[in-house]
Amino acid sequence: MTEPDDRNPQLVWTEAGEPRSGRYGDVYFSAEDGLAETRAVFLNGCGLPEAWTGRKTFTVAELGFGSGLNIAALLDLWRRHRPEGGRLHVFSIEGYPLSRDEARRALSAWPEIAEATAALVGRWPAETPGFHRIDLPEFHATLDLAVGEAERALSQWSGRADAWFLDGFAPSVNPDMWSDTVFDHIAARSAPDARVATFTVAGVVRRGLAERGFAVEKRPGHGRKRERLEARRTADPVVKPHPSVVVIGAGIAGAATARALSAAGLEPIVIEAAGQGAGASGFPAALVTPRFDLGDAAVAALFAQALERSDALYAPLPDAVIQRGVLQLAATDRDAARFERIAAQPIWKEGEIALTDGAEVSHIVGEPIEGPGLTMAPAFVVSPKAVLSAWLAPGMLHPGEASRLEQDEGGWRVLDASGAVLAKADAVVLCAGSGNADLAPELALSPVRGQADWIESDADPAAVAWGGYVAPTGEGFLFGATHDRGETTTEVRPGDTERNRTALAARLPELAGTISPEFIRSRAAIRATTRDRLPIAGALPGRPGLFVVGGLGSRGFCLAPLLGEHVAALIADAPSPLPADVVARITPSRAALRPA
Repeated sequence: MTEPDDRNPQLVWTEAGEPRSGRYGDVYFSAEDGLAETRAVFLNGCGLPEAWTGRKTFTVAELGFGSGLNIAALLDLWRRHRPEGGRLHVFSIEGYPLSRDEARRALSAWPEIAEATAALVGRWPAETPGFHRIDLPEFHATLDLAVGEAERALSQWSGRADAWFLDGFAPSVNPDMWSDTVFDHIAARSAPDARVATFTVAGVVRRGLAERGFAVEKRPGHGRKRERLEARRTADPVVKPHPSVVVIGAGIAGAATARALSAAGLEPIVIEAAGQGAGASGFPAALVTPRFDLGDAAVAALFAQALERSDALYAPLPDAVIQRGVLQLAATDRDAARFERIAAQPIWKEGEIALTDGAEVSHIVGEPIEGPGLTMAPAFVVSPKAVLSAWLAPGMLHPGEASRLEQDEGGWRVLDASGAVLAKADAVVLCAGSGNADLAPELALSPVRGQADWIESDADPAAVAWGGYVAPTGEGFLFGATHDRGETTTEVRPGDTERNRTALAARLPELAGTISPEFIRSRAAIRATTRDRLPIAGALPGRPGLFVVGGLGSRGFCLAPLLGEHVAALIADAPSPLPADVVARITPSRAALRPA
């Protein structure tokens, strides 16, 4: 979901200290009683907190994130009146986002909700177009902010709201927020007993809701506003029991999926034959970098969102992030123009991806380099061991080698080669890398053998990629890797080590010269790729309860955290963090995975 147009809210401040939109000529809230109005119009208007009594999950959707005041007030109320074990999902849309400093100033007027505002401002979402997920664990809540136009954002969201805060600027100045298409999406994305609250009683709003099955009532307004609206559906809520889940594989795909399932309130078990990180996730360092795409907006958005999300989830883990920033070296004379176009894509914050000249490239790597590079400030290097250890709790892991799956009326059974049942569950997630092909041949995965080498030394080089790569490990550096399609053996080959040394010497000869061959350590693993070079995440068609996170290729540590959350959301019947057009590109049912 990308929209390249100007997103500046043109914010001005009134003499009374009210933030005012220069685009719409209207205030975000009253400095005198903005919090009281939020509580009266939106919280009370949606029957909160009574409406979430006894609920394990509750979803609130908002049109008009603005300063975040409504959500801060909601978080404060949820913290004080959260049902036992309850989890709050918030989806909000903003066309012209405020900056963190502007939000901090706007929200500082209400110290009574300071804890909630501090949490929100401290994790203030990026201003780039698309979906941004914000974790608020101290509130047992998650916020998904969509930056973009309301119609498109709603068409991309997969959730169902139990309550709606319609808080866009008035229909007279912002008609796009109150269009028939928007009301269609609201109706389609509402739970059976959804409630709606808004400050406006404009006829277009009353009719828009009433024509779509909501019972609409005018209520006394707040302050100087004479009236406001409440609307409601009256069907019984649908409450689904939590399913049991088995994850097969304890690499980064399995660990990320298990973490996401746990965060959703489920208790997955992870089946692994050879221990965590036994496959392609077992190297001493991993680059977390995006795949760039100038011709496919959905693919570019997927990797930008995945990079942002992986950073948010890895950063709090002890010893997980080894180094920040990765440099991409130019491979051809045309790369300078390509790098410049990549840096200009609106999916990146200004300056965080940048074309860099040869002098700066040489400074970064510490030796002479010809040609430009692309500096990627949001990319980084992680310790796979630290990530897997943090996300795979000891009680999750169950030893065993899954050889086949059987489905019956009670769900799925996971069996080993002898036919013994390793586990039974309502749902199974395949996260076994190249091993997914044995359990679900229809995925059409292709194996790619990769050997990488590393050395322990005092060297702490910059992370650099060029086709090959160098990644610091904290105790030296990793370099490689070979890329041999169709090969499935994992023995270490001296010839592959020499290939990696030769590739390193061709780009970074001084660093290569520090390597003593007798101290090199090596490892090979098999990656899994797809015909269209895109990952697979979702439900397998025709096999209810069977899911997959796979086909990650060499981008596993970038993609897995976000894709694991997407699949966990499908299983838990929760809103996915991914927009629908991205989901369509990675679904197991896509045309590119079908037999030719």
